[in-house]
Amino acid sequence: MNTRMRRAAVAVAATAMAVSLAACGSAKESGDKADSSDSAAKKGDAIKVGLLLPENQTARYEKFDKPLIEKKVKELTNNKGEVIYANAKQDATLQSQQVDTMVTNKVDVLIVDAVNSKSIAGSIKKAKDQGIKVVAYDRLAEGPIDAYTSFDNVTVGKTQGEALLKALGDKAKDGQIVMMNGSSTDPNAGQFKEGAHDVLDGKVKVGREYDTKEWKPENANANMEGAISALGKDKIVGVYSANDGMAGGIITALKAAGISNIPVTGQDAELAGVQRILTGEQYMSVYKSYPQEATVAAEMAVALAQGKSLDSIATSKSDSATTKGVPTVLVPVISLTKDNINETVVKEGFYTVDEICAGKYKAACDKAGVK
Repeated sequence: MNTRMRRAAVAVAATAMAVSLAACGSAKESGDKADSSDSAAKKGDAIKVGLLLPENQTARYEKFDKPLIEKKVKELTNNKGEVIYANAKQDATLQSQQVDTMVTNKVDVLIVDAVNSKSIAGSIKKAKDQGIKVVAYDRLAEGPIDAYTSFDNVTVGKTQGEALLKALGDKAKDGQIVMMNGSSTDPNAGQFKEGAHDVLDGKVKVGREYDTKEWKPENANANMEGAISALGKDKIVGVYSANDGMAGGIITALKAAGISNIPVTGQDAELAGVQRILTGEQYMSVYKSYPQEATVAAEMAVALAQGKSLDSIATSKSDSATTKGVPTVLVPVISLTKDNINETVVKEGFYTVDEICAGKYKAACDKAGVK
């Protein structure tokens, strides 16, 4: 992790803590249960945190989430806490096996970003039956979850939809858009879609819409080829893409069909996405502060493992299909365009200017004033 990112993580952590300390006691019931756990209270700083992330194709998990959570757990436990890590590589069955391994290793708490929010429920129950607390990370998994942190996913979709309408202008009245949603097994994808439809419905015609299997760029590429064939390349005025990875596959299909200069949305502020925004191939992404989300997850996990209340951390509650009133922290998001790259990904240390502006992107950076 570069120096700028470390500084950003510390700064955001301080902000998150300041906000959380001002929160009302929204998680008292959960906190009281944790306080009654003598074994957890005796753990002190020598805790084991199991970290289960869903895949390694999206850049964020290995570059941001994992190192940031590890760093914060160390800070909160005087370097005595241990993080045991596993990545499911988009395989829900493998992730269930990884939970079993964590239970065998007797971790004190799990941070789980589920590949499949429904199928993971049984594994989470197994962990809970062994006295292991569970923090749902980024996606609200089903089962007996103790805490949850993510971004406001409906707002993400609204942010994308609003940006697309702004980019379309008068073209929204006459043309059609393609909607490329995420995987149907990801509850976040449904919330992104909900938010986007809230903004887009009635304002622009959706010519084709897809739920993209496993969020894979190649599947988005194939879907986009199908949409172009069905609608005709002159009828498509824009594309709603739920994330940057899929946007890459979509833009490849658009180029192959000779379609250019139409807005494509995204999410995650991946390096390739930021570079496409600079060159005009992609209109926007959604910038999400992974340092803040990771900080909150680590705070929740350490508190639960040590038998402490979540009152000073959780600011709201969420309901899954199986569990009501889960103590929750939702982190705000920002629409990332060519105009605010300096104030977002550069300022918070996501990437250095040298990374963004390497090679063929230097001229675009200079034109946009990225420095």
